[in-house]
Amino acid sequence: MILKLLRGIYRPKDRQQLHQMVAFSKQCTVGYVRLVTITTDNLLQLNELRMGVGAEWTFLHDEKRTIQSDLDIQEYTDPEHNPMIPHTLVLQPGLRIFKIYNGYWYWGRPSTAELHLDLRGVTQKIRPDWKIDTPEMRERWNAGQRQRFWPYGKSLRQTLVRMTNAVDLYDKSE
Repeated sequence: MILKLLRGIYRPKDRQQLHQMVAFSKQCTVGYVRLVTITTDNLLQLNELRMGVGAEWTFLHDEKRTIQSDLDIQEYTDPEHNPMIPHTLVLQPGLRIFKIYNGYWYWGRPSTAELHLDLRGVTQKIRPDWKIDTPEMRERWNAGQRQRFWPYGKSLRQTLVRMTNAVDLYDKSE
């Protein structure tokens, strides 16, 4: 998952970064990566920001600034808007932090190329079939030991339900 903590609708830097993420979000979808953006905007502003940049991933609003307070990332240089300092977190499964970017300055925010490299690193760590071209992996495949290969013991139906973030009401094994 890529988690973006942003200042909000009134910041052109946030909008520019989100524009970059729109095209990248298509790559995230096929790479099984979820995107989530959280701002301190109200719900109306948040939806205007999301629709204005054409983003189709999850946006959440934190008007009470719980995240800002819990993470101690208040941008104290802007008392009028009281935003949080922008951060981008690349998260591994289990929501474990892989990398954190501090985006107070625009150039501190990750480019999509940097995020691509981070996601490659995460995927290498979590996918047992990352290096599929080894003789050992070929032997496992030929021996029918498929649990180390995608979809890792899940049925195609279970995998597709999970990919769409849906709930399969007819499958009680989920």
